[in-house]
Amino acid sequence: MAAAIEQDNLDNWRAHEALAEQMIPLIGGLYRDHDVILYSFGRKLTRESAVGILRAHRFARQITGRELLVTDTMPIVTALSNLDLDSAKIDVGELANDFANSDGDDIDAFLRERLADITTGNGRLLAAPTDVVLYGFGRIGRLLTRILIDRTGSGEKLRLRAIVLRPGGEGDLQKRASLLRRDSIHGPFDGTITVDSENQCIIANGNIIKIIYAKTPEEIDYTDYGIDDAIVVDNTGVWRDEAGLGRHLQATGVSKVLLTAPGKGDIKNVIFGVNHGVIEDSDDIISAASCTTNAIVPVLKVMNDTFGINSGHVETVHSYTNDQNLTDNFHSKERRGRSAPLNMVITETGAAKAVVKALPELAGKLTGNAIRVPTPNVSLAILNLNLGTATTKDELNNHLRDASLSVGLREQIDYTTSVEVVSSDLVGAERASIVDSAATIVDGDRAVLYVWYDNEAGYSYQVVRVIQHLAGLQYPLVG
Repeated sequence: MAAAIEQDNLDNWRAHEALAEQMIPLIGGLYRDHDVILYSFGRKLTRESAVGILRAHRFARQITGRELLVTDTMPIVTALSNLDLDSAKIDVGELANDFANSDGDDIDAFLRERLADITTGNGRLLAAPTDVVLYGFGRIGRLLTRILIDRTGSGEKLRLRAIVLRPGGEGDLQKRASLLRRDSIHGPFDGTITVDSENQCIIANGNIIKIIYAKTPEEIDYTDYGIDDAIVVDNTGVWRDEAGLGRHLQATGVSKVLLTAPGKGDIKNVIFGVNHGVIEDSDDIISAASCTTNAIVPVLKVMNDTFGINSGHVETVHSYTNDQNLTDNFHSKERRGRSAPLNMVITETGAAKAVVKALPELAGKLTGNAIRVPTPNVSLAILNLNLGTATTKDELNNHLRDASLSVGLREQIDYTTSVEVVSSDLVGAERASIVDSAATIVDGDRAVLYVWYDNEAGYSYQVVRVIQHLAGLQYPLVG
């Protein structure tokens, strides 16, 4: 009897895996031919393996109380592949669940009604790809390169054309390519990388990326490299004000500048999903704020909108960064001179004050501090909040779970019910915030929330979302 049960389980897995494998070319065709990206309850299916597709389906248990099967979604994906769709993001998990709960049995009629807004014949977003240039090639620069290369499959809407570096010595190009190819935290590059030393290029998955060596931003004429109206992403952190970043705009071929650090002065600090509506066509310099600000603002917005926040304290338990020392040595800031891999280091964070730029209604209500800890990536924000309304742990967690599925914040907030999750489990997480619901503490109008975030990858995906917005890539979401 036991052997029969084991065989049934294995046969069931193999059958579902085979169906997921059949789904892959359909999903790929929708991505390449129609610029349509598929999800299942917020988990991406596009460019996933068969096992990744099954894992995304299994997540539905946390939302609907039952496991979503590929037998539920395959008819949806098949029907979608036969439609003339506009560029869009489509949640087939939600569509399959809604169809199963409907009274009808005509899936084509169901989809025609639900997809009316994206079967208009308008086709793809953007007639031509937008040129992107990375100024700097550190931790964030290399992750942005990986993400942008991965996303060229849907019609090359954003095309990484060049990376600007300070003049280097012999072998510099090969070393830069090696750092892109192998990463101690995020693993190997998914694809192939070759170096064209003669033409000073790195070729990644067929994408030719020109390496430009320059001492100053304004000395570059990007049109010499066939680059024009480019979005320059400055991830050096050298300049954070309008005067410094404006030097990029003096270079020929640049249309906009995006800073991957908090901007100073009147520069708009954008947390995509929360306040990206402040971006105007006339804005030529924008900041994507900091990784911590991107992590806490979406959750704080949900909390303030739902329960009100009277006051609070934000403590970030942050992985060490490149600005700290490997061994004890001089550092201009207090405590940061001590060995990062050996110590917990109390330091300041501007995240609590930066929140106000995105959520002005919280002005004067939050304090903040940070502890740098001996881990290389993934951080934790602890939000200790005094609420305007008393609540319960279940009610609060349910609101945050619903927010993680909402159209507005599903790319920013993730939600886990696991009591075993630890920081290394979240390396590579695409969302800016992951709410650890099992750790939530509520006592009337007091709440303590634990919010994980990959301070490298999660932030980089937020930066890419801002780049897409600046380029006019605003995908409608259907589900």
